[in-house]
Parts: sequence; C-alpha cells; structure tokens
Amino acid sequence: MSNDASSRPLILISNDDSIAAPGIAVLVRVMQCLGEVVVVAPASPQSGMGHAITLAEPLRLDRSYLFAGLEAYTCSGTPADCVKIAKHLVLKDRRPDLVVSGVNHGSNASVNVIYSGTMSAAIEAAIEGLPAIGFSLCDFSHQADFSHAEPWIEHIAREALAKGIPAGTALNVNIPKKSDDPIVGARLCRQAKAKWQEEFDTRQDPYNRPYYWVLGNFLNQDQGEDTDEWALAHNYISIVPCQFDLTAHQHLQSLNSAWEMQLPGRPTPAEPAHPHPVSPGDYGPANPQG
Repeated sequence: MSNDASSRPLILISNDDSIAAPGIAVLVRVMQCLGEVVVVAPASPQSGMGHAITLAEPLRLDRSYLFAGLEAYTCSGTPADCVKIAKHLVLKDRRPDLVVSGVNHGSNASVNVIYSGTMSAAIEAAIEGLPAIGFSLCDFSHQADFSHAEPWIEHIAREALAKGIPAGTALNVNIPKKSDDPIVGARLCRQAKAKWQEEFDTRQDPYNRPYYWVLGNFLNQDQGEDTDEWALAHNYISIVPCQFDLTAHQHLQSLNSAWEMQLPGRPTPAEPAHPHPVSPGDYGPANPQG
C-alpha cells in the first residue's frame, strides 16, 4: 500500500465512550498505520444509547485537537449522529473506505449489540452503504490493557480493506480481555441467544420521591459452539456479521398462513388505483421548528 496520502484509504473513526476515552486513542493509533484518519466522536459518553438520533435539539460540531496532526471533531449527539454528520458535513464528497467504531470498554457480544452505541455507529455506516466494523474489548475498566488486541484490530481492518465487507453489513468484533492465555484466533460466529435479567434498586431522594438504579445479570441461554459467547469464553475473538434488516424472514410464510389478514365479516376492499406512500412529515418532527 502506497505511503502517498492521496492514495491511502480514508478511515472514519467514531465511538460511544466519547472522544476522550482510552479505547478510541487505541483505534486512532492503529488506523493511522493503515490510512488517512478522520475522527468524529461524541463529546460526552453515549454508552447504551443504541441507535438513537437527535431530533429535538440542535447538534453541535466542534474541532478537537486531542489527536495531533489529525482532523478530529466532537459532536454533541449520539454515535449514529456522529456518523451522519461526518458523512454529510465533515467528509462531504469524500467517501470513507472504512468506518470503525470503538474500541469499546466492555463486551458488545450477544444481545448487547442491540443496546450498543459502538455498534450503532457501525450499523449507521452500513445503512449509508459504507463498510464498517465495531470493535469492543471485554474489559469495562477505564485502565483496560489493549496491547494484546492492537495487532488483531490492525489485522481485521486490513482484511476488511483488502477483501471488503458485504453491502449492508457491519462486523461486530469482540476481543477477550488481557489474560495469561494468548488469543487463540478469530472466529466468525452467530449472535448467542441471551438476555439481561434486570433488577431495580429503589431509593428515595431528599424529597422522598422514589428513583431507580437498573441492575441485572447477563444470562447466556445458548450452548452452541458457533456463538460469539462461546468463542470469547475459549479465548477467540468473535466476529459477527450484523445487518439492519430486522425482518424475521423465516417466519413470514408461517405467519401469513396462520393469521387472518382481513377483518372478519367484512368484504375485502379493492386496492387503491394510486398508491399513497408515507410522506417524510409523517415519520415525525424531522424538520426544525422556528
């Protein structure tokens, strides 16, 4: 790969732990070996935001000088906002060759991908037609050791740049925490079937009004050896291809056969001669008021 900046891949970096998190500094350092890097990341932590976007208030975009010599910005919004504003305003006519998000502090395997701000940035990139990877380290500590993960992050990103990622797909990459045992390798996996068993710690404020802290235990209900949770438990890096099409295609036929799709006792009306697509305004307050 040429060292000429004009011919190097353009790599967009975001995350959910904020631009000041140690994990994004790791990602910046690794990606600089592979191409030209632009950073657009949340100004404050956005963990657990899922795929939220900001509609009820304006977004702020400010230049950041945290990474010497790099074009970097903080965004007041969510990880998905960061990717949107990066594509349409920061990069404009420049198309990233790869979008990477992370490195998240904590696992985003199994059902955690639904809640993950890290993966929402990657999935937003996939929606925009851009190849994307979300990287997470299974160590929630702010002082987490990323040294064992860096060669693998570089290797996986190189593979993605050289061989591509299927359209409409974002890779959810989870890396075991540092231990005495070396990483065995990387495995393509399916998402394990698991859930959080929530508990609510009820407390009272000084005005005797109740408030709640959400607690819980992670329950892996999947014994399969082809899952991300199995891979991580056996010191493999898990790679799960994720898509934003949430349709349960395997159940369309059975539901259509079993369910009555008309109101009982009423005649079936004719389809309209001219379709009436949903207008943009019917999706909600997407336009600023005043």
